[in-house]
Amino acid sequence: MSEVTQGKQPVVTPVRVVVALCLIAPFVAMLWVSSYAKVEPTFAGIPFFYWYQMAWVVISTALTMIAYKLWQRDQRARKEGASK
Repeated sequence: MSEVTQGKQPVVTPVRVVVALCLIAPFVAMLWVSSYAKVEPTFAGIPFFYWYQMAWVVISTALTMIAYKLWQRDQRARKEGASK
């Protein structure tokens, strides 16, 4: 029998895929060094290599916060679904 017919919720949901993408994106961006290993364009005299990495600190924080909030919402929905 499928999970839906047994009353269980699926493990992989669109929300969980978005959470995973939010958490994986910073790793991919930082590990793909050849995409940002250059000097130009500079920002306020700072080479691209450095300001790109610093931008990802802020972006990673925002993505982690989004992932956390989505995860909390997903867990609440699962608890409510399981109690019915």
